[in-house]
Formats: sequence, structure tokens, C-alpha cells
Amino acid sequence: MRSRLVTARHLLSRAVAALAATLVVTLLLPAVPASAHGQLATSTPLTGTVVREPLAQVALYFTEKPASNAHFTVTGPNGSRVDNGWSYGEPKRLDKPVQEYFMVNGVFEPRLYHAGFPAMVSVAHWPAKGRYTASYLSVASDGEAVRGSVTFDYQGSGTAAPAGWTAPTDGPAPTLLALVEGTPSASPGAVGASPDTGATGGPASEPASATGKESGGGLPPWLVPALIVVVVAVVVLVAARRRPAGATPSRRPATVARKPGTPARKPGNRAGGPARRGRR
Repeated sequence: MRSRLVTARHLLSRAVAALAATLVVTLLLPAVPASAHGQLATSTPLTGTVVREPLAQVALYFTEKPASNAHFTVTGPNGSRVDNGWSYGEPKRLDKPVQEYFMVNGVFEPRLYHAGFPAMVSVAHWPAKGRYTASYLSVASDGEAVRGSVTFDYQGSGTAAPAGWTAPTDGPAPTLLALVEGTPSASPGAVGASPDTGATGGPASEPASATGKESGGGLPPWLVPALIVVVVAVVVLVAARRRPAGATPSRRPATVARKPGTPARKPGNRAGGPARRGRR
């Protein structure tokens, strides 16, 4: 039994050592950088800020020029759109460069971008105070989808809509949807673009194939080997502590040794007395 416990402890120590090695290797492995291009670098206004004066347009700056068929919207507090078209603007130097990664000969190499290429989204009017969302959908030069949004609070005075203006309801062009369908969306840029919002400011309604690729779910790589090691350790401990059937030692009454010279007790005697005669 003792040798079995020693073996179980040895196996358990090896299992724990294997688990520790697995965790160390997993933690030391470098994370694979995102290879998305054309991400949002900055915006005017910045996400999370408060705007106190009505703006004529919202500027979204990307690390490369947006696609000509890119789709931009600005949504007000009541859910209606207030955007009135968009146009390219003059590139400007970024206060903080943005780093993106490119695959070169099977290795990700970083590249810094110091200029931002804007999309100037016109705002028709500011109907009320509250939260506004500027959303974008485009395609980068590497064919990956670029999507996200910038959210800010407007606390200025309300302005009237232009005469004859109606809130737009158009969506992304079919050619743009065909390009982004099935491609993973670019990582949100330095301005905190939300990956859960689509071009209309609401939840993205991409096809199931695209949504599945964009979701970052799944088990962490170290979980499966860790579970295997734990299961093996439990099995070893249970097997070591279990006794085989029929191994329970039998209890035998201890025999009292007689002293030398002590006569054996005759049958029927009590306390060494004379034998009792039977009745006639």
C-alpha cells in the first residue's frame, strides 16, 4: 500500500509539473497582432467628449483613404439620422502615430502611420441635446472590413433642419456589402470604435458567416491541456486510495499461551474443578 501511495505521489507531481510548464509556455508565447489596416486613428469630436457648439460636420481620420463607396451616418438621441453626405478632406499629421501590422514572409511586421486621412461627414442639424453616434463602414486596401462608431454628447442649443431636408434612410451600397461580406472587421482604432455597431449605428446585421468570423469567442489555448492534467491527477489519486476487494484483514482472537506445567483443562470442568457427574 505504501509503495502505491509513493507511485501516486510521483505521478501527481509529474502532472503538476506538466501543468505548470504548459501555463508558462502559454503565457510566454507572444500574442498574434491584429493585421487589420485602415483603422480609425482619431476623430473630431473625440469619442466620449462633450460638444457644446453645433458643428457643421464630423471628421473621421483613418490610417488610409476610405473607400469611395464607404458608408457614414450620424444618429441623434431619438434614433433618427442627421447626416447629410460625406466627402474627403485634407490629410493631417496625427498627434500620436498609429501602429498596424503587415504580414511579410510569414512574419507580422509593425508599421507606424503618422498621417490621418479624413472622411468629413456633414451634419444637417442638431435637433436636441443628448448622445450622438457617428458610424462608419468601409473596406481597407487589404480587403478587410473597417467598421465602428464614435459616440459623444451634444449639450449645445438645438438647430432647425434645412428647408426641404429629410432624414436619410439609405444603407451601404450593395457593392460595399459584397466586399465586406465574410471578412473580419478591422479592430477598433485609437478612438474606441465599437465592433458591435454597424453602419447605421445599431447592431450590425451581417450574414452568419461573417458574424462567426468576427466573434472572438472560443476556449483559451491552455484550458484543454490543463483539464487533461487535472483529470489524470484525480484518476491517479482515486486509484491509489482505493483498496482492492477482499483485502480487509481478518481479525483472529489472540490465543493465550499456557504456562509450562499447567494441566490442560478437561472437557466439562469449570475453573479446574472436578468433572460434574451426570444425573442418573
